[in-house]
Amino acid sequence: MRSSNPVFSRRGFSRDNGHAGFNAAPQAGAATAGTNPFAQGTAANPYATNPYAQGVQPGAPAPARTDAMTIDDVVTRTAMTLGLVVVAAAVAWWAMPVDQANLGTAYGVAIGAAIIGFVLSLVNSFKRRPSPPLILLYAAFEGVFLGIVSNIVSVYVAPGAAMQAVLGTMAVFAGVLIAYRTGLIRVTRRFYGFVMAAAIGFMLLMMVNLLFAVFGGGDGLGFRSGTLGIIFGIVAIVIGACILALNFKQVEDGIAYGAPREEAWLAAFGLTVTLVWIYIEMLRLVAILSGDD
Repeated sequence: MRSSNPVFSRRGFSRDNGHAGFNAAPQAGAATAGTNPFAQGTAANPYATNPYAQGVQPGAPAPARTDAMTIDDVVTRTAMTLGLVVVAAAVAWWAMPVDQANLGTAYGVAIGAAIIGFVLSLVNSFKRRPSPPLILLYAAFEGVFLGIVSNIVSVYVAPGAAMQAVLGTMAVFAGVLIAYRTGLIRVTRRFYGFVMAAAIGFMLLMMVNLLFAVFGGGDGLGFRSGTLGIIFGIVAIVIGACILALNFKQVEDGIAYGAPREEAWLAAFGLTVTLVWIYIEMLRLVAILSGDD
């Protein structure tokens, strides 16, 4: 099962020779082939192999890894990555004035940080192996961008918007995690297909809106302001929440089927990308709602 998050979709834990899935021999305590519809030898995908069981014959149990990824590895590295985003955002908030005299400079720094962060996200997504320094560098630049933008919104649009967006993002994360762990959200092929279609459609629509905004001025087709902006903001957050569920599934499968410990950095990066997206959409939604008061 691949995620619509570009980090997981290219290098996801279920990647193999053209078929989504893992070997039917998970580590101790993991789900068995009977509970994994993509496992080796099942009718759903009889050709699936474990990409981490190198040198093992198809269908044979994978040897236990001494360097396998654990949930503690994922939590630790995710905390490091998100923590750096928060620290960089706080530094940018206090170090970069956003008064009228410095607003242009602040915008320039924010745009520059966003571009660098975007480039680093692409580099990290397409590297064959996770690079902790590049992932942390991405987190730092993304934090600078978020800190300046959040400060601008809080000063000129909606005081307290950043805290509301943070609380909203935390609520979405907690809600999706609880729903996933309790089985209220089940990541199936149908769920995956729906999320992929929704995410691709949303991104294409936003690109069209951006083109109209660049060449026509204003807010383009009006998808990011007013009533339409509220609707599309909610839709974006829902899509982000669904992608978060896919991320949880990828992490769970990676642990169950013996992903190497270094892949925990990939998991941390993917979760950070998704949470940053949800935060930005939360901030935008708070700003639109405050502007309509």
